Amino acid sequence: MPEPSHAPSAQRPTVRKRLGFFSRLLDDAPAAERYRLVAAQIAHAEAFGFDSAWVAQHHFHEHEGGLPSPFVFLAHVAARTRRIRLGTGIVTLPLENALRVAEDAIVLDLLAGGRLELGVGTGGTPEAFAAFGLDAAERPALFARQLAAVRAAWAGRPLAGGDTLYPAGAQLLGRIWQATFSVSGGTRAGQAGDGLMLSRTQPRTLDAPDATLAELQNPIVDAYMAALPAGATPRIVGSRSVFVADTRAEALRLAEIGLRRSAARFAASGGGGLADRAGPEASLEQLIAAYDVHVGTPEDVIASLAADSTLARVTDLVCQVHSVDPPHAAILRSIELVATEVAPALGWQRDATAASTGFPSLQTS
Repeated sequence: MPEPSHAPSAQRPTVRKRLGFFSRLLDDAPAAERYRLVAAQIAHAEAFGFDSAWVAQHHFHEHEGGLPSPFVFLAHVAARTRRIRLGTGIVTLPLENALRVAEDAIVLDLLAGGRLELGVGTGGTPEAFAAFGLDAAERPALFARQLAAVRAAWAGRPLAGGDTLYPAGAQLLGRIWQATFSVSGGTRAGQAGDGLMLSRTQPRTLDAPDATLAELQNPIVDAYMAALPAGATPRIVGSRSVFVADTRAEALRLAEIGLRRSAARFAASGGGGLADRAGPEASLEQLIAAYDVHVGTPEDVIASLAADSTLARVTDLVCQVHSVDPPHAAILRSIELVATEVAPALGWQRDATAASTGFPSLQTS
């Protein structure tokens, strides 16, 4: 990938770039078919050398995400795959029982041969918190308490009543990732030595409505790197909306359908954010910019991703087709083009020797 504008510390190793696939399970189909299609997409990504696959957790809102139970789904995917890492992006930790998360994660990791990565965040809508009998305003405190409980359980510390977790989960302590939109969140993830997860898009502020995603996210990376303990290897996911087709006309045709559909839903919801940046009547160019989408031929997408300075600093480029959400066949073709043309042009190399357990070895340069 291009040289970063914010160079990492000379004391830190440069790691091999990894390539990931991400899904919120939004295919235009009933839930069972969504699960079948995304399982097939992940298997396809593995066949083309992707290093990881990530799925989001969402409760109740089918147009936001189709999966409330990521551990169950990933256990199914684990049985269909051999090598690809399987990640949660994210588990909404404040809405979960921390010990059940710890236990389910261990069992999944054992069934998957040590391939689990646990991404966590504060996420969730206020309505979802209400449904669980919780106050959304308390999400930061809930998140901190739940994450601390997961760590303590995996570390083998005695639980209330004196029991300890079985099976043991110490092997997962180095595979926690924290998602954040904020500089303070970057600091928190760095201080803990966790991985950092950056979103495909994020809200703009009133004083900087046209800020680029890199302008918002590079300060988060700065904070993360500054807080990371000495000698720790950075782990940074840069998630991006990427849809690649064989022709620009086909890519833009499907992008216009999907982005206008998404814009109409945002407008109908009455919320701000993306709806304020570009409504359903905006031009396609405005929608692509507002949704931070990289779309077109391989050459088009290589150029737009190369212009994103944050991606020079991430260890994991993770691609998703949201909010274009094209048909299944087009998603499979996009996966192929990302693996064979786009990612190699940005510095990714397929690791054919990757073991069935553990990420490929981090290579220093």
